[in-house]
This record gives sequence, C-alpha cells and structure tokens, in this order.
Amino acid sequence: MAFTRYHNITGSTGVDVQLLAPGASDGNIKSVMITNTHDTADATITLFIYQESSAKTYNIMHTVAVPADSSLLLDNEALLRFDNSLGGYGLYVTVGSSDTVDIILSN
Repeated sequence: MAFTRYHNITGSTGVDVQLLAPGASDGNIKSVMITNTHDTADATITLFIYQESSAKTYNIMHTVAVPADSSLLLDNEALLRFDNSLGGYGLYVTVGSSDTVDIILSN
C-alpha cells in the first residue's frame, strides 16, 4: 500500500481510521500534524500503532484534547519510529464522534 500523506477525518464514536497500513514500509515517520478544523469545539484524539497478528496496541497519545482552530505537532522521530513491515504495525487514529481533523504525515 502506498504512503498517504494527507488525511481528512470526520469523527465517529469508536471507529479507528487507518493512517498507515502494515506493509507500507514507511514506519520512519518524522512528524504528525493534527489540526482541529472545528471552529468552536475541542477534538479528542487517540493516535496509536496496532499489530493485528499479536493484537497489540501501543498508544502514542490517548484521548488528548486539541483545542478548536489549533494544531498539535508530534515531531519526535524516535517516538514515531515503528516496524511497519508486512505483519508489523499500522498507524491509526480515533477521534470523537463530532470532531473533524486534518492529519498530515511526514516521512
């Protein structure tokens, strides 16, 4: 699967959105920019990696509130580096049910 840099996410309770599939071979993400595009409400974000074969999940950030009309930049390469080989981890996000966010990945 090809690397997709830009994502527009509209929230739905309990729905995980895949940002980077296992096997995309791009596990060396340099930064993640999360922008709350709603003009009045905070967005609740959980960003995590998940490996299907072991059912292991590791949260990078868990239920973090991003204020309205603002962005959060994660730019620690060591924190964002993970095994993205086929059978490795994928990168996922869950957002609150009424949240709208843009996510930009940089590799």
